[in-house]
Amino acid sequence: MAHFESNLDKELDRVKSLVEDRMENLLPEEIDGRIGENRLARAMKYSALAPGKRIRPFLVMESSKLFGVSESCSAQVAAAIEFVHCFSLVHDDLPALDNDDERRGMPSCHKKFDEATAILAGDALLTYAFEVLSHESTHRDAAVRAELVLAFAKATGPNGMIGGQMIDILSEERDLDIEQITRLQRMKTGQLFQVSCESGAILGKASRMLRNSLRAYSNNIGLVFQITDDLLDATIIKNDDGSERVNKSEEKGTYLSVMTVEKARSQAQILTDQAIEHLNPFGRNADNLKSLAKRILDRVN
Repeated sequence: MAHFESNLDKELDRVKSLVEDRMENLLPEEIDGRIGENRLARAMKYSALAPGKRIRPFLVMESSKLFGVSESCSAQVAAAIEFVHCFSLVHDDLPALDNDDERRGMPSCHKKFDEATAILAGDALLTYAFEVLSHESTHRDAAVRAELVLAFAKATGPNGMIGGQMIDILSEERDLDIEQITRLQRMKTGQLFQVSCESGAILGKASRMLRNSLRAYSNNIGLVFQITDDLLDATIIKNDDGSERVNKSEEKGTYLSVMTVEKARSQAQILTDQAIEHLNPFGRNADNLKSLAKRILDRVN
């Protein structure tokens, strides 16, 4: 296990460096005299290149390796997925949504610049991701590029991340049951995990069966990621009998509003085990993806 963990850390660092270099090369450059465009370019770079784990790009790169896709292609798609993710973070931090003054240990985009610039920087990162995906340098086959654009649009739009964010906002006003919370989290968090994994299969023109295996894996780790996020964000209180509970005011729209802390931990373990099983068709080639699933779970263990 220690060997697998060491390999995972090395590969996470390598992919992080590779993708960040690609992101920096892709992002718009400042041009003398273009005041508005330069401010927008600075805000885009500030947000996209802020420190981050780059888990979604890692999923793109690892899933692509399963099908022998060149790193030049997969790094391009990995950069695009991170642009989409960073768009969501910039907008989430705005006063109208989560109203967060800090992101990744730095002032949020709207604090560093202003609200209008942050909105436009987020919009620009999202739309620029599609420009990157549709460019011929991403893949020589136009049909593959079109499929990537469609997959990203579905994962991001009204039935994906943005739709999930809308449900999340409404959850502050009403109680959700377990099915509604799962749907919320599959849309808000899970869809980007899914398209990250599926991108490798699209680039590699993989069979439907193997795509489904990666989709199932990504669905499970997306839910584990959210459960562990809920646990990390919650104030967990020890009861006299040694059991744990969460501060009631922190439960809205989370798994902890419908299950105990013990049940949440147990569910995360079950989902992780299932995720790893879904990777069986890939054998040892999927070891890093398996280790990542365990790493996500271990955030609260």
